[in-house]
Amino acid sequence: VEVIPGVVATQHSGEGKANQYFLRGFNLDHGSDFAVSVDGVPINMRSHGHGQGYLDLNSFIPEVIERVDYRKGPYFPSNGDFSVAASARYSTYDTFERNFIEAKIGENDYYRLVGGYSTALNDTNDLLIAGEYQSYDGPWDLPMGLEKLSGLAKLTGQKGDMRYQVSLTGYDNSWNSSDQIPLREVQNGNLSRFGFIDDDLGGETSRYSLSSLLSWDHASGATTELSAYAVAYDFTLWGNFTLFLEDPVNGDEIQQTDERTYYGGRILHSLPITDQLDLTFGGETRFDDVSEVGLFNSVDRMPVNTVRRDSLEEFSAAVWGQADYQFTPDLRGSLGLRGDYVSGDVTAITLPINSGEADDTLLSPSAALAWRATDQIELYANYGEGFHTNDVRGATIQIDPATGNPADTVPLFAKAKGAELGARFETGDLKTTIALFHLELDSELIFVGDAGTTEVNDATVRNGVEATAFWRPNEWFVGDLALSVTDGKLDIPGPDTKIPNSIETVLSGGALFRFDPLTLSARLRHFGESPLIEDGSVYSDPTTVVNLGATYDWNDITLGLEVLNAFDADDNDITYFFESQLMTEANPVEDIHFKPVEPRQIRFSVRYNF
Repeated sequence: VEVIPGVVATQHSGEGKANQYFLRGFNLDHGSDFAVSVDGVPINMRSHGHGQGYLDLNSFIPEVIERVDYRKGPYFPSNGDFSVAASARYSTYDTFERNFIEAKIGENDYYRLVGGYSTALNDTNDLLIAGEYQSYDGPWDLPMGLEKLSGLAKLTGQKGDMRYQVSLTGYDNSWNSSDQIPLREVQNGNLSRFGFIDDDLGGETSRYSLSSLLSWDHASGATTELSAYAVAYDFTLWGNFTLFLEDPVNGDEIQQTDERTYYGGRILHSLPITDQLDLTFGGETRFDDVSEVGLFNSVDRMPVNTVRRDSLEEFSAAVWGQADYQFTPDLRGSLGLRGDYVSGDVTAITLPINSGEADDTLLSPSAALAWRATDQIELYANYGEGFHTNDVRGATIQIDPATGNPADTVPLFAKAKGAELGARFETGDLKTTIALFHLELDSELIFVGDAGTTEVNDATVRNGVEATAFWRPNEWFVGDLALSVTDGKLDIPGPDTKIPNSIETVLSGGALFRFDPLTLSARLRHFGESPLIEDGSVYSDPTTVVNLGATYDWNDITLGLEVLNAFDADDNDITYFFESQLMTEANPVEDIHFKPVEPRQIRFSVRYNF
């Protein structure tokens, strides 16, 4: 995801759990305001056992991704749930330019085998198959023991003006995790930076999907696209955030589960009305059948108490339209409108009073204007409204399952609106953009899977600037740079208005040198400090990591070298501030809890192309 300028993806709980995402001053948690689809299949999970919008991209093989189309902000009516900060549509290859098999080995027992094969079945049909196996222990004192399998089979073809594809994916993963650890234990010498306290943490997950896509051109110049998908998903995660705060004997280990199938489809139709006016409209629907979503107290990965266990059904439908008008050769504009309907039916197995139904509707308008000021400069302005949904269990809850106290319900929609002013500059070898943006979210309401209840956060306001540059002065060099600076605040009176974990500055850049048959690359990844508590008294430290790479082509073989964290930065991937209690402590302690970036590592690869 970090090919998208300004996006940071970090990890604090093993490489089988969804990443933490940060963009434009948002702590997107595991995906609450960052919507992603792959070949038309939405990946974000509603009403998930760990967190709303849960976005796990570990199942996808990087080598099969051909392109990513991304958009930032709630300015596009075709984007719906979870797309307030950004959205990304990933597309896989239909065929490989060259088939390949690659083996990679690295420090800390890193082993990876990946391969891809495509072939023409006949004049109009192609078949692509790809697979990946990976195992990894990492630098952690508790070996991660990652065992990951991923696969893709994709059939594409054309009949007349109609193009079609059918994709089948499979994924299975298990891992251990050290999770974030309290800083005080490292400072007093009881833990190394790569240590752990609870050795039961980690997870298991699987995902299988079947999807299809049809598209065709009409004689009138219109185009139509239809897609459908079905996904089977299973997830179990063991965590322990507060250590021995709640249970000084057995510890605060929890088990979170989610087992579901979800189905859906989408239609998109665009047509030219006149030489100046184009219309695009579409619709989508999705149904999540969640057979079990639960939270349990556990010991040694065995449940000992059920905090909350539910089954639920969630349905959504949306329609949208957009009109694009070319006022003059240099001035164009668009107007859009989206309508969403969401309904849910919760069956609370452990606490029936929390059962119930909820539904709601929402209209989201948008508008845009772009002016080609010169041959090299374009100025633009966007306005849009959007949303993310809240966990449907939060809309029907009556009693807090952890405390037994009355609980407040939350709406199904958390509304947002945003505006942006920007400029694009392009010459033959340089492309740059700069944008000033403003984003408001009425209420960052989330269902807290760790507690089985809802947490009502305040409204927020974010203002920022983002700049990107892409430079290719010749055939052997490509460089890129992206900088984002955001000022985010809770929209409340008083001094305590900092948004915890809202990263203020993100800087990324890279350089690629091609001296056939040798290719060299370098990438910089920096994210700045962020407040860890509302009063701003505690901040995280900045993190800067540089990765280096080199490949050498020799006939049909490519040799590769990677140096990750080349300067061995002693920084953190994630930092939190909360109360925890060790077995040896009599009272809870507010402290920084962190997960360090992995130290410098070297990996070698050999690829055979055929």
